[in-house]
Amino acid sequence: MTPADRFARLPDLLAADTDLRRRGHWLNADCRIDIGAEPFHLTLREGGLADFARGPRLLRSVAFSLHGTDDAWRHHWQKVPAPGWHDLFAMTKRGAMSINGDLRPLLQNLQYFKDLLALPRRLPEAS
Repeated sequence: MTPADRFARLPDLLAADTDLRRRGHWLNADCRIDIGAEPFHLTLREGGLADFARGPRLLRSVAFSLHGTDDAWRHHWQKVPAPGWHDLFAMTKRGAMSINGDLRPLLQNLQYFKDLLALPRRLPEAS
C-alpha cells in the first residue's frame, strides 16, 4: 500500500475516532496535505471531514498546506516512529516536510492536526 493509499483511508479512521472529532468541535478549516506527489484537500467542519478530495484541484483555496515526501510519511506512520520522524515539525527540521500558508489554524489546533495526521499509524503495516 502506497503512503497516498494509506492516507486515503483517513475518512474512515477519523469517523471511528469520536474523541478526536469531539476535540476538534470548534475547528473549521480547509487545508491541503501532499503525500509525496499526490495532493489531498481536506475540508474540516466541527472536527469532522466535510469533504476529502484526492488529486489536484484547480484554484482550490486552502488556509495552509503540508507537503511531505513518501518516505517521510512512511516513517511517520510506523507504529513507533523513530526520533525526527515522530512529529510534523521534526520532519520539517530534517527537510522531509514543508508547511506553507496561514499557520494560524494549524497552530491553534496543533494537537488535533498532529493526531489527525497520525491516524494512519492504526492501519496494519504494509508488507
